[in-house]
Amino acid sequence: MILIFFAVICAGGILLFFRMLKGPSAPDRAVALDAASTLVTASLVLLGFVFKRGVYLDVALVYAVLAFVGSVAIARFLEKGI
Repeated sequence: MILIFFAVICAGGILLFFRMLKGPSAPDRAVALDAASTLVTASLVLLGFVFKRGVYLDVALVYAVLAFVGSVAIARFLEKGI
């Protein structure tokens, strides 16, 4: 079952990578980058479950908060163009 989860995460990562490269506009690329950070967070949580280590969950939490702040910064930049 865990291999299926990893396969789905990898497939999503490949699709998001292509969207980041070929996105028709900057907001599409920003959304793909935000979704990719969500996939990384999910991967860290899954690794924490597989290896039975709580430190992966702590790293996933910090990464999710930093990704959120980054997404807000990118959204403000795209909105105002500063």
